Amino acid sequence: MHQSLRTLDELPIGESAVVHRVACQRRVGRRLMEMGLLPGTRIEMIRRAPLGDPLEVRLRGYLLSLRRADASGVSLTPDGHAATGPLDAAGADAGSAAAGPGAFADSGPAADPEADSGSGSPAPPAPAHFAAHPPRSGPAAPVPRVLVAGNANSGKTTIFNALTGARARVGNYPGVTVTRASRQIELPGGARAEVVDLPGTYSLSSHSLDEQVAVDEVLGRRGDLPEAVVVVVDACALERGLYLVLQIVETGVPVVVALNMVDEAEAAGVTVDAAGLGGWLGVEVVPTVASAGTGFDALRSAIGRAIGLAMRDEVARTLLPVPVEGAVSEVERALDGAPFVRTPAGRRSWAIWSLLSHTPDAEDDDVEGLPPAVRQRVDDVRREAAGAGVNLDENLIASRYRWIETVVGDVRRTAAAAPPAHPWTDRIDAVLTHRVYGMAVFAVVMALLFEALFTWSEPFIGAIESATAVLQAGVTALLPEGPLADLMVDGVIAGVGNVVVFVPQIAMLFLFIAILEDFGYLARVAFVIDRVMGRIGLHGKAFVPMLSGFACAIPAVMATRTIEGRRDRLITMLTLPMISCSARLPVYALVTAVVFAGDARVFGLLSAGAMVLFSMYALSVAATLGAAAVLRRTVLHGPRLPLVLELPPYRLPVWRNVGLVAWRGLRKFLVDAGTIILTMTIILWALLSYPRSAEIEARYEAARADVAASAAAPDAQAERIAELNGQEAGEALQHSVAGRVGRAIEPAIEPLGFDWRIGVGILGAFAAREVFVSTLGIVFGIAEADEESPSLRASLAEARHEDGSPLMTPLAGVSLMVFFVLACQCMSTIGVVRRESGSWRWPIFMFGYMSVLAYGASLAVYQAGSLLGWGT
Repeated sequence: MHQSLRTLDELPIGESAVVHRVACQRRVGRRLMEMGLLPGTRIEMIRRAPLGDPLEVRLRGYLLSLRRADASGVSLTPDGHAATGPLDAAGADAGSAAAGPGAFADSGPAADPEADSGSGSPAPPAPAHFAAHPPRSGPAAPVPRVLVAGNANSGKTTIFNALTGARARVGNYPGVTVTRASRQIELPGGARAEVVDLPGTYSLSSHSLDEQVAVDEVLGRRGDLPEAVVVVVDACALERGLYLVLQIVETGVPVVVALNMVDEAEAAGVTVDAAGLGGWLGVEVVPTVASAGTGFDALRSAIGRAIGLAMRDEVARTLLPVPVEGAVSEVERALDGAPFVRTPAGRRSWAIWSLLSHTPDAEDDDVEGLPPAVRQRVDDVRREAAGAGVNLDENLIASRYRWIETVVGDVRRTAAAAPPAHPWTDRIDAVLTHRVYGMAVFAVVMALLFEALFTWSEPFIGAIESATAVLQAGVTALLPEGPLADLMVDGVIAGVGNVVVFVPQIAMLFLFIAILEDFGYLARVAFVIDRVMGRIGLHGKAFVPMLSGFACAIPAVMATRTIEGRRDRLITMLTLPMISCSARLPVYALVTAVVFAGDARVFGLLSAGAMVLFSMYALSVAATLGAAAVLRRTVLHGPRLPLVLELPPYRLPVWRNVGLVAWRGLRKFLVDAGTIILTMTIILWALLSYPRSAEIEARYEAARADVAASAAAPDAQAERIAELNGQEAGEALQHSVAGRVGRAIEPAIEPLGFDWRIGVGILGAFAAREVFVSTLGIVFGIAEADEESPSLRASLAEARHEDGSPLMTPLAGVSLMVFFVLACQCMSTIGVVRRESGSWRWPIFMFGYMSVLAYGASLAVYQAGSLLGWGT
């Protein structure tokens, strides 16, 4: 038989085999097994990604994607051959110690749980039903907390939205940046409960920050245990969904199972006996169709009954081989007296969770918060198991799946001539993941996203800017001139405008992502592009945020929420600001119009200005990818996040759900990031406006009075007064803190080809990069200047250094654009990175490394060009 063994990555498309052994890196192997990829499981190769990696396979009624490198650790036997049992040394912890005096001292070779061999222990008893919960004896909490948990793509968020509506509170879980959505609802009978939407997870073994939050909430690691948990299960992938149900039921917390998508299951000829399933689990099982709003009255009633139940002290034990049962008992004894263990059921659940989750060689060991004595006992037991040749992970997971398979065999019925589930999914995937057509469709979808962010949002952005200007004019007319009017007009109203102006792009991004996710295509994007992104150490899901960065870094940073791993997410958000966003375009347009005007052509085709502009965009992409690769190997070094990804069936989006998801993301931006942006706008306005000079104000007031008293025509007077206003603003800016800083930093920026005026423009650009243009207009005494302003272009072209040499030469222009490509000059981006990363550490680091990179690159360009005599 061993001659026929091969690995999953070698399985031809369209062929099936049976899993023989899972011997991947431990965390990857654990995730695969928790998703049902276990010895004895039939698996079919569906397709390979357009670039050959990753792979798409079908098992237990759903589609799964994983990389070739991980698939090479899954060995197979031909379909129809038996696989060995799970008790072997494959995948056991490295560094195995000899068996100690614990649970494995006399176990000998581990036993196959399907046969009475190896350890000499008797076969396990038949699977048992879970007992029903007793009624609660004491008073319930004033507002019971009910968690909504479930696998990704199970309809969990749709069910939460249907229960809570659009007014759910959106915040963060304490200490982390994972979004927390909750709302109090009224249940039948008048009782109230707080319903909390947990991040999607496939098990209680966390593989990401989002999943860690879900685990903490269910196990009560952040406070009290919940009064009840609603677990949403996809009826079409029953076995996989019941794994999480079983884990939560084992904690002893009252559970309600929402058996969702029963309509899709029935269309595929599958029926599930909900009452029978509830009998096995000892909980209520409510069939639902979330997309159609079916079953929610029954679900609310079931929640009301569940919060009136007490926790179970004891639960039916899943069937473990004798040595593994001994290991669990050892950790249970170590947990005696632990303050977070409330019941015997909870103690056993904590013991199994600890054995599965302990990864002593990892940077983020999940059991770090347990008492040292418990952690040491868990470590000892795992070493003893490894020394005895027992793979604890595989056995603990396989024992649950054996119980689940027994239950599913009892409660699920499939019609003899059942049609395939989700027949359209395979047909659509044949196009969307095709080597040629798939890449073409991918390019079109990404182009539409780019068009939505760059073009479709423009009318709304223009309307917001116009409304802001009208409001500023109205307040200016109402308030007398003075510091209060300036604060309200240029500080508060301008600051609010700087926040609201991002709303169209962020709303469109969240809508676009929600539609793609509900339809099922977002997972395919990661599947199609993962290999390309992998070459620079990024996850496939990083592509959408990076593309969004060409429009604006703000929504792009927020789009990194789709990336599960914190390290991968940080790398993406810390490099995104180098993508040339639309706010840089006015700077590029002004500089190219000044120094590359004319009919000069490169190769007789492209104008010099167009070539330079293209080079800036190419530089931004190269710098972003290069920075990501460097960060992966230095500051944020570590392995790539595994791509173990469910590919959900294609479904029509639930538009109410799409709208709610987009609205909550937008509201989160306005409340959190908006506050930071508004504050920083007011601070920057103060730096550009104060201290005031009474002498400058008096001199220009007298000059305006002279103009008004002159005999010149009204139009000429108005033009002259506008000139005086611009000149006054320029002198006032020189007198301000920002102006003084600009002069102070002139020696530092002079080697880059800049003078103090460019320095002041760079300081002003921290409000937003395009503000560089209007700030330069103020410096040169030109009111209402933009990149198309002939006066500003002429003033910049004619500007001279103190030695009489031109300020804006082609070389100085390129140096300035390179600086803008690489520098992080957007306080709004800094504020959003602070919000998304959870601390000031990362935005400060981002600002620092990008500033050093921008200065160094600009210095190298200008000095090397000067030595070679280019563009001077």
